[in-house]
Amino acid sequence: MKVLLLNGSPKEHGCTFTALSEIARVLEEEGVETEILQTGNRPVQDCIGCGNCKETGKCVFGDFVNDWLEKAATADGFVFGTPVYYAHPSGRALSVMDRLFYAGGKNFAHKPAAVIASARRAGTTASLDAMAKYLGISQMPVVSSTYWNMVHGNTPEEVKQDLEGMQTMRNVAKNMAWLLKCIEAGRRAGIEVPLTEASQRTNFIR
Repeated sequence: MKVLLLNGSPKEHGCTFTALSEIARVLEEEGVETEILQTGNRPVQDCIGCGNCKETGKCVFGDFVNDWLEKAATADGFVFGTPVYYAHPSGRALSVMDRLFYAGGKNFAHKPAAVIASARRAGTTASLDAMAKYLGISQMPVVSSTYWNMVHGNTPEEVKQDLEGMQTMRNVAKNMAWLLKCIEAGRRAGIEVPLTEASQRTNFIR
């Protein structure tokens, strides 16, 4: 079993990374392989709505997003992390998630996922709400914790002082590991993912 953790911060080892690392540490203790994927601090292309991915299953922009789609195809679970900018996720996190889910939604369907946010003070719940919508529309079981999936701090050192926040990250990891093991046990027992109905797209303007 493997979980991919996506860091939507331009800072490779910042506050969001600190929270994701705590989740990864506990997952590894639970026997789940992990990999933290970094968006980095270089410009990230936004989705341009060209529709090319509907034909190819890949994004028309040949950057790391397509590499991540290949990894997502064989991953068993996901954690999407973001810092808070003006009470919403980072623009790079949303741009990457737009492209990932438009181009490769099938790689995420029915796989458990969590979203986490880091902030100095506020804006976390709005950020979590925005990111969780990707999971809901993609039929992904949402992994919760014992509080909202957030940490507070302006530096990695301050995040580590947020004892409840770090505890929340550990509990996210434990719940993720438990759910993955349940899914694996179900698969061995012959329980397959549901065959959902083909999409019916109803426009409001006729």
